[in-house]
Amino acid sequence: MKLETDYLILGSGIAGLTVAIKLAQHFPKRKVLIVTKSNEDESNTKYAQGGIAVVIDGVSDDFEKHIHDTLVCGDGLCNREVVEMVVKEGPKRLAELIQWGTQFDLNDTGTLDLAKEGGHSNSRVVHYKDQTGREIERAILAKAHQQPNIEILDFHLATDLITDQNTCHGVWVLDEKTNDMLPIFSRFTILATGGIGQVYQQTTNATIATGDGIAMAIRAKAKISDMEFIQFHPTALYAPQSASTFLISEAVRGFGAYLKTKDGHRFMLDYDDRGELASRDIVSRSIETELKKSGDDCVYLDCTHLDLVEFKKHFPTIYQNCLLEGVDVATAWIPVIPTQHYLCGGVEVDKNGLTSINRLLACGECARTGLHGANRLASNSLLEALVYAHQIYTYLGETDSENSSFSLKIPSHYPQKAKNVSSAWVSKHREALQNLMQQNAGIVRHDIDLKNTLKQLQLWKNECREMEREFAVTKDFLELKNSIEVSIPIVAFSLKRHENKGSFYKEGKAINLQF
Repeated sequence: MKLETDYLILGSGIAGLTVAIKLAQHFPKRKVLIVTKSNEDESNTKYAQGGIAVVIDGVSDDFEKHIHDTLVCGDGLCNREVVEMVVKEGPKRLAELIQWGTQFDLNDTGTLDLAKEGGHSNSRVVHYKDQTGREIERAILAKAHQQPNIEILDFHLATDLITDQNTCHGVWVLDEKTNDMLPIFSRFTILATGGIGQVYQQTTNATIATGDGIAMAIRAKAKISDMEFIQFHPTALYAPQSASTFLISEAVRGFGAYLKTKDGHRFMLDYDDRGELASRDIVSRSIETELKKSGDDCVYLDCTHLDLVEFKKHFPTIYQNCLLEGVDVATAWIPVIPTQHYLCGGVEVDKNGLTSINRLLACGECARTGLHGANRLASNSLLEALVYAHQIYTYLGETDSENSSFSLKIPSHYPQKAKNVSSAWVSKHREALQNLMQQNAGIVRHDIDLKNTLKQLQLWKNECREMEREFAVTKDFLELKNSIEVSIPIVAFSLKRHENKGSFYKEGKAINLQF
């Protein structure tokens, strides 16, 4: 069995769904196929608490201020042209989301309620309580279902790009229910596969964030960059017995919460004049320094001085989750630690979302656009996803005049093995990988650790190749393989970088290695 479509989109978060809707509406007679490896609504988008940074108030705020804040946060490595484009497109893309049925919080005057987050000079974050991502996902998924030429194929994992002479013709996918492999051919393929969080032991990302799109792009020889820039969110709820990591939104600090040591010292003012609202890299590194000094497991977020009624109104999910962990924010401090949150690099794209491989495009967290530089400004990611989805749609809408099928000779079936890869082997290696990356490729890195890590990752990559030759692959195995694949450039790029920038910080002398 094989499938053919005009536009193949991998991923069903804000980036993938937005570009799908726009292409479907523009080309009503063409097929748009969305492939997602879990439920159709499962993505990192769904877990985004904060919101979308957009200049709405033209009185105290303006585009130049948002551009400046983004450039400062990116620590000299942003592409200014891209920053200007994304920031200036923001209001139009937000208006479109609202038109599609997305709800955002309003203030007493009936206008959009704007929050302030770290690194921002103004209140400009549009939000829906502390569940902005979930509300956006709900609205755009409903909109996607209204388009008769969009099909969503859930529980199918894209495994490898089908390429020939640097041109992408589709993907191989694993049907997770039957474990069968099938090819999907497409005239254009769009990666919107999200981040790499599950590479780390502690992450705010959904369990599906295993770097699949970036790993496939690497294997297809696409250009990738900035993989060393991993953003750690300063305030995840410290709950060592919990199976998942819960994020305490930056908006809580914007609302007035204080970061303190267990002795009650408000330490952020020792590191930055902006205190708790310094950019994420600075706050995360400051917490890391305090923990190393004290030997404590966590620091604390003090909300006890805040208006409880207003807190519960703005952050109902955070309030309830803290209660479930035995923390009443009215009387107790919230224990927090920095946790892996966002990848600033990825598959390199131009302003239209085009990669270095023909007919392969990318948007969302898996794409490196040049907006974030060395460190992402809070709430710029949902904005970037919307703008680049629009850029891809505009480019294809203006240039894709073909409406023909194509043929490419590839094997008619995927070689099947009798026995599956052992799930115990996968679990053991996944745990070892996450421990290794957490220890050696975290907030502060050292060359000797990175060098040893790179050797181990190469050994695991070779082991995966051997397992693939002998056994039938499973979804869990392929996710592990992809996590190892994306870990290698994170470490290799870290070894090559000699200057500390933004979210990247390395102690000691750099080792001059060639890759």
